[in-house]
Amino acid sequence: MVFLVLGGVVGVLFGVLNLFLGQRSPNRSKLSPYECGLPSDIRQGFRFGISFYLIAMLFILFDIEVIFLYPIAVQLRAFGAFAASETVVFVVLLMIAFVYVWRRGALEWK
Repeated sequence: MVFLVLGGVVGVLFGVLNLFLGQRSPNRSKLSPYECGLPSDIRQGFRFGISFYLIAMLFILFDIEVIFLYPIAVQLRAFGAFAASETVVFVVLLMIAFVYVWRRGALEWK
């Protein structure tokens, strides 16, 4: 609870300090919308390539791996050898999947 309160106070403090001390020099390029690595002057019918979505899905997949590994890493002694062996199996399966998508060329940016 202390960390949540301290984090909130520090965040609000930095935001308020930025309002009063931050340098302001708005211009056309700073005020234009910019999203997903593309400037806003791209035509409306622009389509992303499938590789963009594949890499995004792979990022989410391997990011979720960390969420599953964190509790086991924190309490490995409490979970015992069964959790350690299951973690090894989980990581091996993810590495097999990673090598598969790597060999298939899903990580190549085209």
